[in-house]
Amino acid sequence: MSIDPHKIEIIDVEHHRNGVAGAPFKVALIDDANTSDVKLVIMFEAEGHTAVLSLDKLIEEDISFGSNSWRGDVYEDALRSDLWEDDSDDDDELA
Repeated sequence: MSIDPHKIEIIDVEHHRNGVAGAPFKVALIDDANTSDVKLVIMFEAEGHTAVLSLDKLIEEDISFGSNSWRGDVYEDALRSDLWEDDSDDDDELA
């Protein structure tokens, strides 16, 4: 599967510390014109740790594999540099 990164618009992104002992992560809402859908992306600082879910399917309470599952590796390739490029302002945020 491949997606055109030019067809992805980041709507909003926030940094989460994940408490005092957890691994920090970014949460983003993206408008994905590749699939005509808004998605929730959770991307951890460590590469290879990205989860992607359709927001519409979440609203319908669908968290099923195969129904509301998207290849995190594909979205990570398209989004990692945009989500993690500048964290200088994130150090003071609360979990």
